[in-house]
Formats: sequence, C-alpha cells, structure tokens
Amino acid sequence: MTTGKTIGFIGGGNMAEAIIKGLLAGAVKPDNIMVAEPMATRRDFLVSEYSVKVSDDNLEVARKANILVLAIKPQMASSVLSDLEQAISTDVLIISIMAGISTAFIEEALMKSVRVVRAMPNTPALIQTAATAICSGRKATSSDLNAAREIFSRCGTVVVVPEKQMDAVTGLSGSGPAYVFTFIEALSDAGVKNGLPRDVATELAIQTVMGSARMLAETGEHPAVMKEKVTSPGGTTIAGLHALETGCFRGVVMNAVDAATNRSKELAGK
Repeated sequence: MTTGKTIGFIGGGNMAEAIIKGLLAGAVKPDNIMVAEPMATRRDFLVSEYSVKVSDDNLEVARKANILVLAIKPQMASSVLSDLEQAISTDVLIISIMAGISTAFIEEALMKSVRVVRAMPNTPALIQTAATAICSGRKATSSDLNAAREIFSRCGTVVVVPEKQMDAVTGLSGSGPAYVFTFIEALSDAGVKNGLPRDVATELAIQTVMGSARMLAETGEHPAVMKEKVTSPGGTTIAGLHALETGCFRGVVMNAVDAATNRSKELAGK
C-alpha cells in the first residue's frame, strides 16, 4: 500500500519519529519520507538519525506527499489546516494523529473532498509497541484504511473502530501509559516502604507488569481468570486485592479513563 509512495509529516515530534522508525524498519526508504518541522535542531536530528528529507515549509511537504500525516498538537489544527488548504490535493491521503480532532473538522477545514483517516497511537510507539486505533472519514476508502493499518502496524498493534469511539480510545489507550507508569511507581514506593532498595523495587515492579501483560496477551485468557489463578484462599494475594477493593481501585481507574475521555471531547468542542 505504501511502497514507493512519499509519506510526509507535518510536525517532527516524538510521535512522528516513532512512526518514521516503524516505516524504516518496514523497508520504506528514507528518500520516501519528508518531514516539515519548524525547529532547526529537530530537523538536524531527524536527518542525522534517520536520513529523511526535512523542510521548514509545511506547504512544500504537503505538495510532494502521497500520504500526509498530521502530527501536530490539536490546538494548532485550525491555523495549520488553514495554511495547508491551498496545497492539498484530493489525491493525497490525510492521516491525522491529533487527539480529539474529528475527520469532519479536517474535511471542513480543507474545504475539499479529502480522504481522511484518523489514528490514535500511544507513546509506546517510540519502541514499536503501540496500541493504535484507526477510523475513516466520509471519503476514505477501504484501501486508505488498509494503508493506515499498514503504517501503524509497524509501530505495534492496530484496531479499527467507529469514529464515535475515538474519544474513549484516547481516554483508555492514549492516556493509559501514564496510568501504568503511575501504578509501577506506586508498586515501587510500596516495596521501598516495606524495606526493599529502590532499584530492586522498581525492577520487580516493571517486570511484574510486563510479565503479567505478556501472559494475558499470549494465553488469551480473561484478566479475571488469570487473577483467580494467583489468588489462593486465605493467602497474601487476596489480602492485597481486598485492600485494592477497599480503596476503590477499579472505580478510580474507571474515573481516570472517564476524565481523559471527556477532555478529548472538550478538545473537539463536543
């Protein structure tokens, strides 16, 4: 789907870099990647690290790209899209990773029958272990969706959802890494509180989360089933789980996802 095509990026930040790494690992040539980035130091880094083409001109990249990835902050959407309108061809596939910005907003801002796919990757894309959800706009074809799937599958796993679910995706997997980091930090703090050295506590906490997640992924078991397998009657684990339930652990996690989902809706003006 992407072989031989020029893939342009508006914005050369961390998420754009993560996608570029995945593309290069998937045999896309550096000459087929262009990045528009306002910071000279960042442009220099992208050239030295990945040998891609760079520019400080959004319009130059937009005119030359077959696939254009919008990798900018959602607060910049209106101004950047307004500038791009004159350079965008209807032949270009637009892929947006802007949180909270709908495909309809992009279509209206560009004032053309553009093909838009919206994506919500998360920060583990930086090590090619992202969870990404994608959805299509009104004019996007199944081939466009497959092209987006091909790009993001090189950075991790990809699911296709209706656009109405994208705010929930943002609240769950988009913001989720921060919840997991906080949980790991809390486990480490608890280890230190109970006498473990910090480095040992952190190493154990990280590996516990990684190993548990991998077990779920490889077995396909429901989390509740896996939990039961490590919970002995009258044992240590059930005592710890009781403490979590007393502290409304599940409710707090669900509230966090709700809050992030609602913020995504606010960014979209819903």
